[in-house]
Amino acid sequence: MLSLCSESEPMKKTITILAFLLLWSSAVTRAGDTIARQTWVGKLSFSGMELTLVLNVFRLSPDTITATLDSPDQGAKGIPVSRIAVTSDSLKFKVNNLMASYAGRFSKDDDTLSGIFIQSGYRIPLTMTVQEHEYKLNRPQEPRPPFSYLSEEVVIKNPKDSLELSGTLTRPDGPGPFPAVVLVTGSGPQNRDEEIFGHKPFLVLADRLTKAGFAVLRYDDRGIGKSTGKFGSATTFDFVSDADAAFDFLNNRKDIDVTRSGILGHSEGGLIAEIIAGTRHDIDFIVLLAGTALTGEKILQLQSALIARASGATEQMISANEEINSKIYSILKKTPDNEKAAVKIRKALEDFTKKNAADNPKAFPEDQIEAQIRTVTSPWFRTFLTLDPMGYIEKIRCPVLALFGEMDLQVPPAENMKALETGLLFSGNEMYTIEYIPGVNHLFQTATTGSPSEYGQIEETFSPVALDMITEWLKRNVK
Repeated sequence: MLSLCSESEPMKKTITILAFLLLWSSAVTRAGDTIARQTWVGKLSFSGMELTLVLNVFRLSPDTITATLDSPDQGAKGIPVSRIAVTSDSLKFKVNNLMASYAGRFSKDDDTLSGIFIQSGYRIPLTMTVQEHEYKLNRPQEPRPPFSYLSEEVVIKNPKDSLELSGTLTRPDGPGPFPAVVLVTGSGPQNRDEEIFGHKPFLVLADRLTKAGFAVLRYDDRGIGKSTGKFGSATTFDFVSDADAAFDFLNNRKDIDVTRSGILGHSEGGLIAEIIAGTRHDIDFIVLLAGTALTGEKILQLQSALIARASGATEQMISANEEINSKIYSILKKTPDNEKAAVKIRKALEDFTKKNAADNPKAFPEDQIEAQIRTVTSPWFRTFLTLDPMGYIEKIRCPVLALFGEMDLQVPPAENMKALETGLLFSGNEMYTIEYIPGVNHLFQTATTGSPSEYGQIEETFSPVALDMITEWLKRNVK
């Protein structure tokens, strides 16, 4: 769980070799006589992962330059470089917000930089090459206007929590009323497109479903994009409140058929759909994309081992990781006070680092310990750890489509499919379809290994097979 990969929670959607904090600061410094180009691109390789890093250098005057840093695989752009210095044979920069730096030397023809990227005590070789054009990710499935349907910016009021969610409603042309779907994102701060690694899966889904005759509502998470409220202090149940408000918003519109409206949730969004369908009776259907059916703790245990194994960790390392994770989870469950829990967790991590110093001398650097303590003592993590979906699944009476990817390392398919079906059978609900899709990962991309390190490297945003299955099931079951 505790590594440079932040997939320590089942559906979180950022790989953070770079702990990006998107804060702006001044980045002007005196430079040397020459600089080869404006855009430099390289690949950071660490623990079986690869992340693209882009340095954008801008000359403001003959002797003054500024720069920004992008991590396109993570969807992060425009991170200010705090200081950059260029000489005839070298380039160095620092990014204070990331506690990171780089020092490299130019090749003889000035088109390559070879050096070391440093962050959190880690030294990673990084070679960067000059590009003639701005670096752009290829995302061929992303819909482009003009669209053959109507798209409306909307504001969703959540009176329970006194906030407003900003969203987009797409619907076919004509008076309606139309069957409708609310899209609910997975964990981590997400915008309405569930944008991640340059992909916009909810934009692709909304486009496909709207063309198939459905109205589709997607919205920015609270505190994200144009939505108000605070994301950092929210729990899964707060996001349930937001999804409830979004569903109510749809059902108060004359162009929406209230007898044919439901929720599609991805990952934690699937868990949210389960909770809502298990607690209110006006949900006409739910679609679960990698929705969880196990306790948060069990999900965390399974995914930690799967991701570590896919990243090349030894069984000894995986076993040690499971041991420290279990100890931390136990502390959290037994110690509700965050300050007291933090003291115990710090002691456990320090003891673990000493015990494993021979195999991994940099097991948990100090800044990572602090970051991890903040993460696991957050309201969201504490809630998710002990949340058991089964009590809600056993009360679901509406039609259910649940899709799981063979190569999903975050919500392991076999265990969750079995638990979900058990819960639905117990409920007496016979209107369900549970499908296992070969060759797709947690984001429903056609994948090679399923590792989160692949997400940004894959050009496909959403498996056409999965898109077809969702569309055809909705057409058959929402009549």
